[in-house]
Amino acid sequence: MTASITQAETQDGPVTSGFWSLTLGSIGVVFGDIGTSPLYAFHEAVRGAAHGEPVTRVMVLGVLSLILWALFIVVTAKYVLLLLRADNNGEGGTLSLMALGQRALGRRSWFLLALGVVGASMFIGDSMITPAISVLSAVEGLKLVTPAFEHYVVPLTVIILVLLFAVQSKGTALVASAFGPVMVIWFTVLAVTGAVHIADDPSVLAAINPYYALQFLLSHGTIGLVTLGAVFLAVTGGEALYADLGHFGRKPIQSAWMFFVLPSLLINYFGQGALVLSDPSAIEHSFYRMVPEHLVLPLVGLATAATVIASQAVITGAYSLVYQAVQLGLLPRFEVRFTSETHAGQIYLPRVNRLLLIGVMLLVLLFHTPSNLASAYGIAVSTTMVADGIMGFVVIWKLWNWRAATAAAVIVPFVVVDISFFSANLLKLLEGAWVPLLFGAAMAGTIWTWRKGTGILLQKTRRIEVPLDDLIRSLEKRPPHIVKGTAVFLTSDPSFVPTALLHNLKHNKVLHEHNVVLTIETAHTPRVDLSERFRMEKISEKFSKVRLRFGYMEQPNVPKALAIARKQGWQFDIMSTSFFVSRRSLKASAQSGMPLWQDHLFIALSRSANDATDYFQIPTGRVVEVGTQVTI
Repeated sequence: MTASITQAETQDGPVTSGFWSLTLGSIGVVFGDIGTSPLYAFHEAVRGAAHGEPVTRVMVLGVLSLILWALFIVVTAKYVLLLLRADNNGEGGTLSLMALGQRALGRRSWFLLALGVVGASMFIGDSMITPAISVLSAVEGLKLVTPAFEHYVVPLTVIILVLLFAVQSKGTALVASAFGPVMVIWFTVLAVTGAVHIADDPSVLAAINPYYALQFLLSHGTIGLVTLGAVFLAVTGGEALYADLGHFGRKPIQSAWMFFVLPSLLINYFGQGALVLSDPSAIEHSFYRMVPEHLVLPLVGLATAATVIASQAVITGAYSLVYQAVQLGLLPRFEVRFTSETHAGQIYLPRVNRLLLIGVMLLVLLFHTPSNLASAYGIAVSTTMVADGIMGFVVIWKLWNWRAATAAAVIVPFVVVDISFFSANLLKLLEGAWVPLLFGAAMAGTIWTWRKGTGILLQKTRRIEVPLDDLIRSLEKRPPHIVKGTAVFLTSDPSFVPTALLHNLKHNKVLHEHNVVLTIETAHTPRVDLSERFRMEKISEKFSKVRLRFGYMEQPNVPKALAIARKQGWQFDIMSTSFFVSRRSLKASAQSGMPLWQDHLFIALSRSANDATDYFQIPTGRVVEVGTQVTI
């Protein structure tokens, strides 16, 4: 879901750029988050295991073994080898998985909807935490150069993040072109520094044996579970592998992970482990202590660049996720700006950008250090991973037509591991994990209010609506004054008369010679083939029904879509066409079916929605708005 450097047509089919450029692009965008985990994951996990006591060999080997097998099970097996195959017309991500599950069941499932909403809400929470913890971790390295820099870590982090969010409106095309090479250098540095320090204590390689992971968990009780929560920091960003499927394709992502990213991460983690085994005091800054003192400053600069890239990836991922939610009717219309003429995935949502910036600033100023933020980080990602696993079972069972027992045998172990990580992170509820849970609850409540409010509004308007066929028969018996041109009336239900048409007849007492009742549908697929975009049904001499279909990753452009009608015989001319749009003014009611606070929230969301004229890209000079007042 993040902004892409180039775009694959399908995960296996032809691509607009070569395999190697896609692989390079995936290294830059897809792995930014998980690639910066060595900055803090091993350090936080060992500190959690030590719990104030001296670091021991058992702790180091146990943590390393847990990290290695977490990367193998959660990221490699679950996401890289399994879920990357569950694509929705080439697209991946939590909402795409939800749409796949709905399609597999052949009906709307509230359980799957709830999972999708929770997973999406937590992903957006992750989009706030990742920039804060990543940039803080990178800048903290300055304290090793000189302790005098300690007081400048938070202000410098704030400046970097403000600049990062400020440039979002310019588009990410230029920055994205540098993502791949920078991250290749970053992962190379990870591998080289790790390989050099494995020689400090080669026995660290014994952690490859899962015995050390199991033995540590079974012998350390609650501390083992707390440590497991910190170990999870090593796999945060794993869900981005699936989210970015549509931008780079399955094979480039798999190749980059298996042959470059995963080996680099493991070598670095084992290098940190060997360093700490040889010098336990190095645990305080185990990542930066891997290089000589005179190289710390250049490494801080490279780490900062890598964390900015990781932050950019989740920020644009949040844009894309919110855009999908709007297209699926889960949120009101937000202003969307496309920042690239060639790459549809590069979008900018001003309102979402402002909210993310506010959230990130609050997190930095509230927690101050990456260690404090680590408690809040894991719960957001682990919740998304649990939701992905459960929805993945439905897809494997129903869409792939596997036997239920076989599908369960494959997916249940992954879900059990995810729930274990979720439970471990839940232990940090009072230490900071409440932040993403609170945000997720607020986001889910917003989506629930919007869905419920739009349903109530539809029911209320349905009571006063007139069937379209009845109106046409009435107009044929007593025709009003006919004027030249074409009138297009936008409506969500073509079976009933659009409110704007009723008011036009009631107040203006005229009817155009050509009247089109236009319905715009959002498909449960990312994109819709042009052959399925337009469908027209002539229902009388003066009336026609037109349905336009757009994928949830597409920006609806009504005039451009209607131009396709010329191939079907309709002489569409934008200059002789008027678009009639209804604008509702909502008022709260005690009998609405929702609590009063929810009424006011729904009304506020409705008012904040982007104007339909702008959203559907209709020329403002061709639009007539008709206002109505509705009590809800």
